Amino acid sequence: MKETAISRITLVFVLFFGLLSQAQSKKWTLAECVDYAIKNNISIKQSDLDNQIASIDRKGAIGNFLPTINASANHSWNIGLNQNITTGLLENQTTQFTSAGLNSNIAIYNGLQNQNRLRRANLSIVSAQYQLAKMKDDVSLNVANAFLQILFNKENVKVQKEQLANNDKQLLRSQELVNAGVVPRGDLLDIKATVAANNQAIVNAENALLISKLSLAQLLQLEDFQEFDIADNETDTKESSILIQTPSSIFEKAKEERVELKIAKTNMEIAEKDMKIAKGGYQPSLQGFYSFSTRAGYSDRIVGIDGNGDPILAPALPVFEQFDENKGHSFGVQLSVPILNGFSARNNVERSKVALERSKIALSQQELDLERNVYTAFTDAKGAMKAHESAIIALEARQEAYTYAKEKYAVGMMNAFDFNQSQTLLVNAQSEVLRTKYDYIFRIKVLEFYFGIPIIQ
Repeated sequence: MKETAISRITLVFVLFFGLLSQAQSKKWTLAECVDYAIKNNISIKQSDLDNQIASIDRKGAIGNFLPTINASANHSWNIGLNQNITTGLLENQTTQFTSAGLNSNIAIYNGLQNQNRLRRANLSIVSAQYQLAKMKDDVSLNVANAFLQILFNKENVKVQKEQLANNDKQLLRSQELVNAGVVPRGDLLDIKATVAANNQAIVNAENALLISKLSLAQLLQLEDFQEFDIADNETDTKESSILIQTPSSIFEKAKEERVELKIAKTNMEIAEKDMKIAKGGYQPSLQGFYSFSTRAGYSDRIVGIDGNGDPILAPALPVFEQFDENKGHSFGVQLSVPILNGFSARNNVERSKVALERSKIALSQQELDLERNVYTAFTDAKGAMKAHESAIIALEARQEAYTYAKEKYAVGMMNAFDFNQSQTLLVNAQSEVLRTKYDYIFRIKVLEFYFGIPIIQ
């Protein structure tokens, strides 16, 4: 039995540490990063709260159509000479009174302000939803950019390590050439300096990789960024079909798909409703009202006068009977016509007109910004593609030049300085290919984004 229990405990520990190791070695895909960021990003959560506030404001706008109902109650003690509210006589005594009431008001007409407030609240919900969608799009683009930056830094580390391996081999070869007297000892020192510089480049590349992981982990709201890693997906740099489109066609598509214009249009419609609400202040308002009240006293009642002129007192009626006898109702309508209100209604209308004009200008500016962004994105994507193609051609040439320099150095026909220059140019060409590769991929993502193609397909 004891051995069985120990084996079970051992199995639990093995499973636990296996799951822990699997969790730490998880590699995130771009789709997982985008999905997780949308669910956990702080900016998106704030936009979602704005959406909830807009829904609450709509409930308030609906509530304006409902009547207001308020109940009240009062109990008082009167000591000394005071008027009995039941008999109307002045009496020098201590009395108690209880009163209760119910009041209700309802807006029958107020210049259609309630209707326009409800329409405005509905538009505010739509605007908040567009804002939330825009925030998700922005976060998705930021995540994609950070993801590609990690891929670039990973490949850059590989390039630097491969170069270090070549330099280490070259160092051994140089040692042999120095021992054989083919090259001077100074060349060996140059190679050693190159190896040291290459080690420093690896450190810098690894630091850049760590920082890029930190940036993406913060976008995802992850705490343990040091264990965070992404999947090394093969990224394709073939020419995208989006480049077949013209900038004008992409812009026309963007006007239909992008939420920036929808937000600006909705804000303009909200401003129009604000102006209608303000103009409603010019019109008369009609309200209906109803009130109910009752009261009860706790002192003796005067029911008559005796022969000596003294009042004849009788005990107070039961409280509920008094409430029934003393109840009263009041109802009617109230008309209010604005005549002079310190120009407040007029000023509100003028402010709403200015706000409406501002929203129209903002819509026009947003359309211009979108057109500029689309044309810029198209130009950047085209330029990034050409830059990547040129970088590949340059790398092929540098690779051949390096191979030729290595052969010359091996037979002593090139000094270490020139050989190191050729090697440095090769590393720079490799890095430029990587940089232009991921820059092209991101520029294509941005252009597709304006055309309505999701970041993750």
